[in-house]
Amino acid sequence: MSSSDVKKKISIYNLKTKKEILNYYKDWTTNNQYNKDMIDWKYEAPSNSVKLLDHYSNDKSIKILDAGCGTGLVGELLYKKGYKNLHGADFSGDMLNLVPKNLYSSLELLDLNKKLKFEDESFEAVICVGTFTFGHVKANALSEFLRILKKNGLICFTINEGIFKEYKFDIKINDLTEKNDWKIIKFLKTSYIIKKEVESWICLARKK
Repeated sequence: MSSSDVKKKISIYNLKTKKEILNYYKDWTTNNQYNKDMIDWKYEAPSNSVKLLDHYSNDKSIKILDAGCGTGLVGELLYKKGYKNLHGADFSGDMLNLVPKNLYSSLELLDLNKKLKFEDESFEAVICVGTFTFGHVKANALSEFLRILKKNGLICFTINEGIFKEYKFDIKINDLTEKNDWKIIKFLKTSYIIKKEVESWICLARKK
């Protein structure tokens, strides 16, 4: 589906500035509306991603960064599968306010488009779901995720189908592969938000 066609599906896809998006999330989180919409719209990206990461992880104790954790939808699924060393980060304080208590060992308010505060090789896994989308996080964040990921660590992420080429994710992914920074294990098109008829690319890779 073309970028312009995808943009018609959900109004937030048409916002351009960080301020506009933060204000949108402020309204969207009122009365827990965001979480309700994700259920109503059949937002499958979290379950797809957690299943994929869990399939290739053989250690429930690994330290995981949920990058762009939002209200904790991915974190809750990971926790249910036995992962307890979870750390969340998001740029919307209003979204973070809806995260269930004690789900994450730490929560950070930060912009994933900037250099992250974490030290090199701080995590055994990074999962980023629903964050590579219109007006949000750009492809260069993948390099930062790899920086904070330990050798042989796993990175799992989704890319909204509408931005894959527009935001040059195709080029970035090829570049990281050619530089031998990671080895892609799975890369495929999959369901994303079913009721809105939007799909995403999903990728699982291991840091070299």
